[in-house]
Amino acid sequence: MGLIFSAHQPAYLPWLGYVEKISRADVFVFLDTVQFEKNSFINRNKIKTAQGSRWLTIPVKMKGHINATLYDMLVDETQAWRDKHLKSIEMNYRKTPHFEECFPKLVALYSIPESNLAELCWHQLQFWLAEFDIKTSVVRSSTLPITSKKSELVLDLCKHFGADHYMSGVLGKDYLDESAFSAAGIQIEYQNFQHPIYPQLWGDFEPYMCIIDYWMNCGPASNNFFKGESHGI
Repeated sequence: MGLIFSAHQPAYLPWLGYVEKISRADVFVFLDTVQFEKNSFINRNKIKTAQGSRWLTIPVKMKGHINATLYDMLVDETQAWRDKHLKSIEMNYRKTPHFEECFPKLVALYSIPESNLAELCWHQLQFWLAEFDIKTSVVRSSTLPITSKKSELVLDLCKHFGADHYMSGVLGKDYLDESAFSAAGIQIEYQNFQHPIYPQLWGDFEPYMCIIDYWMNCGPASNNFFKGESHGI
């Protein structure tokens, strides 16, 4: 197999499937030039609590977002969201096996003053990839000379990096022009992520929590479920 490519918009505290998709690629593009989607996982994700799952949401300034890209979105810093999120994480994960090891790192991460949403997610993604020792080459779409949209955007990115294999999320089936990829000699693989079951606080196991849940319960070194290593470019 040649070069494997994948891409996704920014995600706050991404879930395990997001990180696994990056780990299986040689090149991953961080799509900070697409449009912001309200009520998506771009600026929010879930933690597990004694009362069930709970959303942690970064407040953003919504004025003009219809015509704005993620690169233009600003965090609403009039709200003390960092302190609230850290307190929620501390309250619900202080009894996990790796809390003492992990939480100080999180406090340092949240102390970085960044009001641009894409920039904030970018810094946090670098942190998570380092924690799980993922070596994939990660590139921001805002640094690339490509302005196409949707399926054409992904195809153009594959061509830009010389990829012959595209790792897509399952929702790609709704918009990818598979015939165009085939004509370009690029194979599409739809991610079939098998969510691991791991020790978890607060009752029965609940999948699809943010990465903090796995990290605090299992530790940074527990990355063996990620499928494969990057081969570099």
